[in-house]
Amino acid sequence: MNLVVIGAQWGDEGKGKIIDILAPKFHLIVRYQGGENAGHTVIFNGKKVVLHTIPSGIIRDGVVSLIGNGVVVHPPTLLNEIKDLEASGIRVNGKLKVSRNAHIVLPFHKEVERLSEKKRERRKIGTTGKGIGPCYEDKYGRRGIRVGDLVDEDVLKEKLNIIFSEKYENFASGKEDLLEKLKGYGKIFYPMLVDSVAFINSFVKEGKRILFEGAQGSLLDIDFGTYPYVTSSNSSAAGVSSGSGISPRFIDQVLGVVKLYTTRVGEGPFPTEIKGKLGEYIREKGKEFGSTTGRPRRCGWLDLFSLKYSMGLNGFSGISLMKLDVLDGMDEIKVGIGYKLNGNLMSSFLPDPYILDRIKPVYKTFKGWKKKTRGIRKISDLPPEALNYIKFIQDYLETKVWFISTGPSRKEIITLEDI
Repeated sequence: MNLVVIGAQWGDEGKGKIIDILAPKFHLIVRYQGGENAGHTVIFNGKKVVLHTIPSGIIRDGVVSLIGNGVVVHPPTLLNEIKDLEASGIRVNGKLKVSRNAHIVLPFHKEVERLSEKKRERRKIGTTGKGIGPCYEDKYGRRGIRVGDLVDEDVLKEKLNIIFSEKYENFASGKEDLLEKLKGYGKIFYPMLVDSVAFINSFVKEGKRILFEGAQGSLLDIDFGTYPYVTSSNSSAAGVSSGSGISPRFIDQVLGVVKLYTTRVGEGPFPTEIKGKLGEYIREKGKEFGSTTGRPRRCGWLDLFSLKYSMGLNGFSGISLMKLDVLDGMDEIKVGIGYKLNGNLMSSFLPDPYILDRIKPVYKTFKGWKKKTRGIRKISDLPPEALNYIKFIQDYLETKVWFISTGPSRKEIITLEDI
């Protein structure tokens, strides 16, 4: 069975924990899009480990991790990530592979992104400043440099000449230094390089199980998200095949990861956002600060209306509900169940920020629970109010709940579906 695990909201849903839990049941974990703008958090030996480029399955022994062709790689960040993992006692050597076709984030990509964001007088995107967008621009402009290019000096020189002459003449004075650095990275990455199509298909032919790991969230998808307040890649299930090289025919199920409230980093519409002290309370209790930038996340109520859209987009086989324990002790909990535009109920979610700026959310209010859910591992042990809340979500979305997370560690999970 081959499974896709993706965020159903605006990212930061808790994908890293779910992938870490599922990883021992799979032979290969593939990250298929994004770059170091992602931050997947897992707990290893009681310590928090944040992964930016490497798949979350790297924590587990006996599992191979692949950085797919749809990922953009910043070499210094990847090497530091490997170094930090090895220092923490997590073996990387021999377990990590990189697609030859993954594109390289170059130093000037970060500078260009910062300048671009600075020039926007209105509607700033709120990017991480990691150069991800400009790197994808060069990829689709057919002037990008790929990881496989780093091992062939003649090809690398030719491609550097092209990219500097076409677009980055202002940065050309550092071309020779950059060439030497990239050649050095090529020597380090060479043992990890694979043709991802052949590599993945070798696992398929042997009947081995593959898990595909998405970054960010579905509502940040470049085509289907709240454009232009989106990431620069297809973070929905739509990006799996093009970002990894697997045929859609071999994808069996899709698991959506849903935080039981909503968060968003950066700019863009957020219909169920909570302002003031309550929003700050949820942020502090849920430790809602960006894994990559440290920025405080905007917090709000669960938005089932947008999740219904995400369900249709991704075709979730089931969902995993995260951070139930953060809602412990609240007198009441609201859930967004619809939007009104000009006083009329909308029939479906539209990911258009110019429309979402004008809507008013429609809420259903639930009684909160006083009992602590932290660490509960049986659904029968949850308070009735929490069960009522979960049942409503399941019925509204017309899907099955596979997991309920009751804390940050691996053990703090309720498993309802055997995968």
